[in-house]
Amino acid sequence: MRTLLSIDTVAGSFVKDIELISGQDLLACNQCGKCGAGCPVAGALDLLPNAVIRLAQLGQEDVLDTQTIWVCAACQTCVSRCPKDVDVPRVMEALRIIAMQRGTLRGPVDLGAVPEALMAELPQMALIGGYRKFSI
Repeated sequence: MRTLLSIDTVAGSFVKDIELISGQDLLACNQCGKCGAGCPVAGALDLLPNAVIRLAQLGQEDVLDTQTIWVCAACQTCVSRCPKDVDVPRVMEALRIIAMQRGTLRGPVDLGAVPEALMAELPQMALIGGYRKFSI
């Protein structure tokens, strides 16, 4: 459920927490859409990166319920395309951290449950990055 827009939501603690954790100025994003246009996993996202940033800018805490913050590959393609140098993966990481702090996860990933054949096949960074998204 989205909250009403007000100065309290746009300049509230949720927005400040995201900016503090990510080190990014959310209002620097001017919604050009270049991040989503170049995103290699855009087809798997429920919201494009700029839409996630817009919800965060507006203090809409239901952005924590999107799959995009978990699917983001943190590949930095969006960062290289951004004319305002907004580091979108840092914002996604901040949102994941806030979601984990609030306990909105379904539970941590059990690395022991990953099939051994898959462990040998996948790049180590893919496993580490995926595990890191679901653990503190």
